[in-house]
Amino acid sequence: MSENAMGSTMVEEQFVFGERALSYAREFAGHKKKVGGIPVAWLEKTMWKLGLEVYKQPFSRTLPFPDEKHERYMVKGTNVYGILRAPRAASTESLVLSVPCSTGQHNSQAVGLMLALASYFRGQIYWAKDIIFLVNEHDLIGMEAWLEAYHDVNVTEVLSSGMLGRAGAIQAAVSLELSSDVITSFDVAVEGLNGQLPNLDLVNLFYAFCQKNGLLCTIQGKLQRTDWDTLPSYVHSLQTLLLMVLKQGSGRPQGDHGLFLRYHIEAITVRGINSFRQYKYDMGTVGKTLEGMFRKLNNLLERLHQSYFFYLLPSLARFVSIGVYMPAFGFLILILVLKALDLWMKLSKCDVGPEEQLCDGDRGAAHAAAEESRPGLLTLVPPLLICHATGLTLYFLPVLGQHVATQHFPVSESEAVVLTVIAIYVAGLALPHNTHRVLTGCGSERGWMTLKLLSLLYLAMLLGCITLINFSLGFLLAVTMVPVAAIVQPKGPKYLYAVLLVLVTPAVTLLLSIVLYQELIEYPISALECWQLFLQAVSEGLLDHYLYGSIVFPFIALFVYPCWLLLWNVLFWK
Repeated sequence: MSENAMGSTMVEEQFVFGERALSYAREFAGHKKKVGGIPVAWLEKTMWKLGLEVYKQPFSRTLPFPDEKHERYMVKGTNVYGILRAPRAASTESLVLSVPCSTGQHNSQAVGLMLALASYFRGQIYWAKDIIFLVNEHDLIGMEAWLEAYHDVNVTEVLSSGMLGRAGAIQAAVSLELSSDVITSFDVAVEGLNGQLPNLDLVNLFYAFCQKNGLLCTIQGKLQRTDWDTLPSYVHSLQTLLLMVLKQGSGRPQGDHGLFLRYHIEAITVRGINSFRQYKYDMGTVGKTLEGMFRKLNNLLERLHQSYFFYLLPSLARFVSIGVYMPAFGFLILILVLKALDLWMKLSKCDVGPEEQLCDGDRGAAHAAAEESRPGLLTLVPPLLICHATGLTLYFLPVLGQHVATQHFPVSESEAVVLTVIAIYVAGLALPHNTHRVLTGCGSERGWMTLKLLSLLYLAMLLGCITLINFSLGFLLAVTMVPVAAIVQPKGPKYLYAVLLVLVTPAVTLLLSIVLYQELIEYPISALECWQLFLQAVSEGLLDHYLYGSIVFPFIALFVYPCWLLLWNVLFWK
């Protein structure tokens, strides 16, 4: 670990409240079943008995369209949190232990362990930071409501009561998910909203305590191998790396921790897995691991900043830093720049005279082209405007027109939104014909070369910008779109180019990514199941944007899709 305050010595854990954690879990599950939701009164009463400052936060959120996966439209809930004040310092800094509470008996053991840890932490005197114990309802929506209220902002239009109690500035957070009395391994999730990642020191800290307590620890659900220099180990690491790329590229937070990263709070989600492995670990061992982590975080003198924020993880013991993978991405972008430079040189030579043109065709055709009125930059305005107007329609119309669609077609609101997105997306294939209707004098080669030059530079700029935010998303788009964008032209095997362009469109990339992901997790699916997952991914992408501020859908709709349409216009240039 790079942080000196956490890497000097290991603490000695003394958590012995494992049975108490199970007792709390059973009691919480009983009250939850009785009231049909989160037992707010019981949680407040229990936390008060433990000596915490207890507060609750009601919230509500109306979704832009119904979420059929979770069967919800108008979401109402209550977050309950208790604050353990630091006895040795002012309330200037704090740590968070959060537990998502959803329907059913899921995560009852996590609530029990959190309460047992609060009881144990209350009796210690070495705390220099406040500790917040949070039970959030409705998973990510509840967490977003709590974070917005805590920081006194409102970026997603969620309605909630004001925050009555606050601790210090949050330095780090851990989200805990347990659904069994015993576990066989821990799985850690690091991917946050828009591909953000926590500081690598926090991941290393968790892995170090898992090793110390003998806990098996996985990432992407895969246990790392010990034979590093064998071919099966390299394949295993590649599969783990690809899973992280696909999850990060989706822009979806893979746990409640993903929303903390927006506020520059380092956070991870820890999931207890109970599988068929031989070794089982009880609540005492799990509690010691979390106790050790919080005691080391309590020693921090400043925010985590020494280690990497941009990395890829083939395993928990090894990582790929930004200095290794960014040059590879740079070479992909270099293809676009060199091709654009080549087009620029050809256009410059076309300006010299028809005799020196490098454009294809015989000399007579060159003289004929020279006699035509050469298109200026204004002739490129219609395709640019039409393509971006299509992108704007793709972004705004599905949600705004859902009620009109449900009145005229036998579909639900959610189905109407998704089908409208697909309809507008496919309708873009007819744009070249409509674009050329408003073009005059643009039939020369100079016209399509200028348009392709602009498209290549536009694509290079888009990929370069998104890679600085979400490398995996930029890489997935670059590795598919760049080769085809470089070779497409209105001459040669036009139908082959058309098929290749369709195969690298973002929608097909999403579909192929779903197939690849299912193969990597060793759960292959049929074509019908793949199509259903595709529709679900489109719906969740829109919801993530409107609920949490994900930028993937607007980036694709407003920028990448219009850029692809420009290349489609180049291919069918007349």
